[in-house]
Amino acid sequence: MRRIATVFSALAMAGVTALALPNPAFAAQGRLVFAGGQVIQNPSGCYQPNIWPLIVRNETNGYALVYGCSDCSGDVIAVVPPGGSTTQEFGGSVYIA
Repeated sequence: MRRIATVFSALAMAGVTALALPNPAFAAQGRLVFAGGQVIQNPSGCYQPNIWPLIVRNETNGYALVYGCSDCSGDVIAVVPPGGSTTQEFGGSVYIA
């Protein structure tokens, strides 16, 4: 009886652990293209293209967020939908999930 309780406890802990782990992140499919020729294939995360003005073309299946700060923090100043592009004089970074 004690052995059965131990097995069930171990299985319960394994189930809780599996549910607590974060899901894997998936990159957007396609390309993020910045002026100056920088191309990011299947982008995921924050990018600082270091160009002025910030010009980006979103050739992915996800939305790209343009931030005024260089570390993808602060206010979102533009949202670039899939297939869209933007020119932002005060753009500092682009985030895509």
